[in-house]
Amino acid sequence: MSASPHPSRRDFARQTLLGAGALLAAPSLLLGCRTAPRAGATASRATGWDLVPEILGRIVPPTFPQRDFDVRTYGAVGDGRTDCTQAFARAIEACRAAGGGRVTVPPGRWLTGPIRLRSRVNLHVMKDATVAFSQDPRAYLPTVLTRWEGMEMMGYSPLIYALDERDVAVTGEGVLDGQADTTHWWPWKGGKEDGWRDGMPTQKPARDRLMAMVEGGTPVAQRVFAEGSYLRPQFIQPYRCTNVLIEGVTIHNSPMWEIHPVLCTNVTVRGVRIETHGPNNDGCDPESCRDVLIEDCYFDTGDDCIAIKSGRNADGRRLAVPTENVVIRNCRMKDGHGGVTIGSEISGGVRNVFTEKCQMDSPNLDRALRFKNNAMRGGVLEHVYMRDVTVGTVADSVLSVDLYYEEGEKGPFRPVVRDVELLRVTSRKSKHGLYMRAYASSEISDVRVIDCRFDGVEKGNVTDGVRGLVLRNVQVNGQAVGA
Repeated sequence: MSASPHPSRRDFARQTLLGAGALLAAPSLLLGCRTAPRAGATASRATGWDLVPEILGRIVPPTFPQRDFDVRTYGAVGDGRTDCTQAFARAIEACRAAGGGRVTVPPGRWLTGPIRLRSRVNLHVMKDATVAFSQDPRAYLPTVLTRWEGMEMMGYSPLIYALDERDVAVTGEGVLDGQADTTHWWPWKGGKEDGWRDGMPTQKPARDRLMAMVEGGTPVAQRVFAEGSYLRPQFIQPYRCTNVLIEGVTIHNSPMWEIHPVLCTNVTVRGVRIETHGPNNDGCDPESCRDVLIEDCYFDTGDDCIAIKSGRNADGRRLAVPTENVVIRNCRMKDGHGGVTIGSEISGGVRNVFTEKCQMDSPNLDRALRFKNNAMRGGVLEHVYMRDVTVGTVADSVLSVDLYYEEGEKGPFRPVVRDVELLRVTSRKSKHGLYMRAYASSEISDVRVIDCRFDGVEKGNVTDGVRGLVLRNVQVNGQAVGA
């Protein structure tokens, strides 16, 4: 197992946690992430938006040898009925063994179980091709190392998965269909709107058991949640990978989160179209990742369009790897809970998030930029910037920083949100322009709102407990407002 390319978790964790020395001193548990300083790394003197050219200079999509491996050559049949799982695996192994290239999926409907990517392999789904994933949960066993709601465990394989690989990609103009619906996967959430009915099993007992294991320090290898656990898999999850590209594909009907890179470095998500409205159907959730570009994507989701994460509670503090250096640009957020969300599984912290030139417009889209944190999570969320974003209708607020999320102040870990800037952000209709609430032992500070216009605001701004709030050339319903 190679060391993670992330910087020392202790350096960052010292800044983010209160009273967690014992946790920080503990070694990573089996199958956890090992970290080391990046070779040759030097501290940049750039700040704010001036950091973006440096970040983009490091984000270079992987390239692949010009060799194609057609899945039909390895026994796949695109009739929508034949199980192509082993044919996909054979094609991927042949591609890897040859030194890399593209595994091509031609037009047709290709039924498969989970796909395991290997280094130097680009899974290329052609136009008019649909990769349809099995609805049988047993197809996603044996268990693999995964992160579920910010907690490491051994669980169902994600539909497309890679572990400790370099140079992996999913590209093309085709469709990835998770085939989740109100009779498969979604009822496990436990909501009647998702197909659950009285007497049916739900994820709650396993989720509660996993949370207890995490808080109790159970080694990851012993956190086994297989058949009968009802913890839904993510769609695409590269885990501890370097040089990742997801480009062009359309994603439908995921069991849970859509694109979920974990502990990865150099990630590009470009031109992806996501249309799925199941429970917890987040669009793109980079978690404990460094150097991430999300651009030219379309999000029509059942949960947050983009949700930036870094681990939940004790597991986030154990690994203590922040998500950092994320650039989001030229995306359209049509529907979802939040356009860009920081949290809620955010105990490892986040820094340097830049969003620009995006469009958000839906009465079902709750918030444009949202921070979700509390005293059970803790962590420092800092250096988050949004500019030149056009918001039509959002149901709640343009900027939301709510440290009372779920458990609120019931916990020993201090949530901090600082250095947040909105520049040239406009909206046409919302309940609030700004909605920010801190409690006495938390921190929301250095929030700047500049050259912004919020129209159709029903209830004005809420800024409880915010320190260092700057409102410069801000209009709400045509009236100038100040701090």
